[in-house]
Amino acid sequence: MRRILFLLTFGLGGVAILLSLCFWQVQRLDWKRGILAEIEAKLAEPEVPLMVAPVAGVDDYRPVTLTGTPSGQELHVLSSGTVAGTGYRVISRWLTDDGRAVMVDMGVMPLDLENAAPALDVQTISGNIAWPDDAAASSPPPDANRNLWYARDTDAMAAVLQAEPFMVVLRSSTAPDPRLVPVPVDTSGIKNDHREYAITWFLLAVVWAAMTAYFIFRPAAKKD
Repeated sequence: MRRILFLLTFGLGGVAILLSLCFWQVQRLDWKRGILAEIEAKLAEPEVPLMVAPVAGVDDYRPVTLTGTPSGQELHVLSSGTVAGTGYRVISRWLTDDGRAVMVDMGVMPLDLENAAPALDVQTISGNIAWPDDAAASSPPPDANRNLWYARDTDAMAAVLQAEPFMVVLRSSTAPDPRLVPVPVDTSGIKNDHREYAITWFLLAVVWAAMTAYFIFRPAAKKD
């Protein structure tokens, strides 16, 4: 009897813990869905002219337009896993028609075009405001000699390019740079694996319960 009580306590405790983790992931799933819905709603807003001082946490993902000229100064971020494939994500310093210096994430450039000259035409672009850091703290430091970065680090890049500390991620342009494939902001790259995690914890709870039942009833089965 003492053995059965121990197994019941151990087994039911394990099942309770695993099920609590399952329910927690279900809550996280709803939370993430809410965030994605908010981002989608922001992306669907009408475009507005680039505001004077975008605010992080307020203007993230806001659709904007601006007219200006790429200065030719740009930083190359090694990139993969985007719709444009592997290449260099180009962060360009732009001079707007009202005299500002801003950073524009122009999209991905193939590796073999690393030394190709950028297009410097005056153009009007549409894009979305962002403050990406791409886990910059855990990435290797940039290679200044090769102009090679391993993450978009908004503050560090703004300091190098002497531009305002935010980015406009290009969606479309009146004079596209032929080197580049734009990678617009969307929610496809935001992971939402909580459903899979919830299922995993639930299945582990089922296995734990089955193993508990097996160890409780196995001696009785042997006696029969």
